[in-house]
Amino acid sequence: MEGIMSTPPVPDDEPHGGTPPGGEHGPVRWGGLVRVLSAIRRVVNAVLATLCIILFVWLVVVVAWQVFTRQVLHNSAPWTSEAATYSLVLLAIMAIAYVYSERGHIAVEMFVQKLPERGQTIMGLVIELIVIFFTVFVFIIGGARVAESTWHQKMAILPFSVGEVYVVLPLAGVLIVFYSIAHIIGILSGAEKAMPEFDENAEAI
Repeated sequence: MEGIMSTPPVPDDEPHGGTPPGGEHGPVRWGGLVRVLSAIRRVVNAVLATLCIILFVWLVVVVAWQVFTRQVLHNSAPWTSEAATYSLVLLAIMAIAYVYSERGHIAVEMFVQKLPERGQTIMGLVIELIVIFFTVFVFIIGGARVAESTWHQKMAILPFSVGEVYVVLPLAGVLIVFYSIAHIIGILSGAEKAMPEFDENAEAI
């Protein structure tokens, strides 16, 4: 009798992004759009994470080989310094986009958290708009100009041009703008909090 009268469990259809500002689960509106954006973000995040891991492993191998050839063979491989430098540039820029997708960059939330719910929502939207403005002009437009101006500038040893490396700047900018738009839609739909949640466990570590 108890099994018949018990309430069946409610399926958890909450999309990626956490509980909405009001505390209720699931998006308030635009559920289909939020699910599509969440699926795209998962795919892009997986690609970015894989590329970052590959670049990090490659960077470790290059630096280790540089140290080995210098300290053991007493004849440092000339290409390792340049390869390590530009690999670090690529890794850092791609990591910026990946971390922003998780809203993991440093943020001072002490004053924003004291605002009422509506104030936090407005502040969250304003921050995302500022990020889009900054990214478009610095990463996309500025990065494209830097890549274009250095496209024919050959590296000293490696068979690439400097511009080919800096193409990653506008590409990362496009990804950051996409993530910002996804955050804005998540905030307006109620699928994400206006401000990222603070992880107490991360602080303890």
